[in-house]
Amino acid sequence: MPKTDLVKRSPIRVLDKTLRGGLGKGGVGVLASRKGVGKTACLVHIALDKMLQDKPVIHVSYSSRVDHIIKWYEDLFREISRKPRLKDKDPSALFEDLIRNRVIMNFRQEGTKTEQILRSIEALIVHAPFAAETVIVDGYDFAAAEPEDLVRFRDFAVRRGLEIWFSASLKGPQPLFDEEGVPRLLFPYLDLIDVLMTLRFQGEQVGFHLIRHRGRKPRGRLRLMLDPTTLLIALEKTSRPSARKPSRRN
Repeated sequence: MPKTDLVKRSPIRVLDKTLRGGLGKGGVGVLASRKGVGKTACLVHIALDKMLQDKPVIHVSYSSRVDHIIKWYEDLFREISRKPRLKDKDPSALFEDLIRNRVIMNFRQEGTKTEQILRSIEALIVHAPFAAETVIVDGYDFAAAEPEDLVRFRDFAVRRGLEIWFSASLKGPQPLFDEEGVPRLLFPYLDLIDVLMTLRFQGEQVGFHLIRHRGRKPRGRLRLMLDPTTLLIALEKTSRPSARKPSRRN
């Protein structure tokens, strides 16, 4: 099965349709949840979907282990290539071809200014050149940041025509969410976020909730879930899901 069919059949098309074409150039999206619910898996799946469309991705990680991120890409691509199975291509060869569209950058948030990080990304885009359209920012600590930092990321996204997806790990005093499901940690940033989604356990299933969409009234729960076996974004199941919970790897 060619890449185009993998892209066409991806559950991420449901997300694109809900977001009326996706996050889009200049957009800032945030996927928020408690630690270990599946944010990194979702962001890597979004990145792989872009790479399958031959759209370069820069993955900015604040994790101390880059090999951890590389493993996520390997594991999730293996699952993607199984459903449906690639009949006409060697999955390992396809993966080697795909990772030409990915660069992983690793930073420590402490002691590194946002301007430095953005200069590094811009240098890669302009001088490498690596014409990225999407930037994944994983492990960013919003509790240690200031709204001005997100303003810089947002301005950069607009200027370079990028879409930037962040993960936000929710922590701190309870309750973590207000009565509308908005993460309290992100209150200072809400006006700077174009798309805000949360991942939350509902029984044994992890569901997606659209909380903010470019100032529009949120639609609530999406028809998407995090598959508990593959850790891929999947269409929501109507039957009783497996009792196995997602691995708490991020």
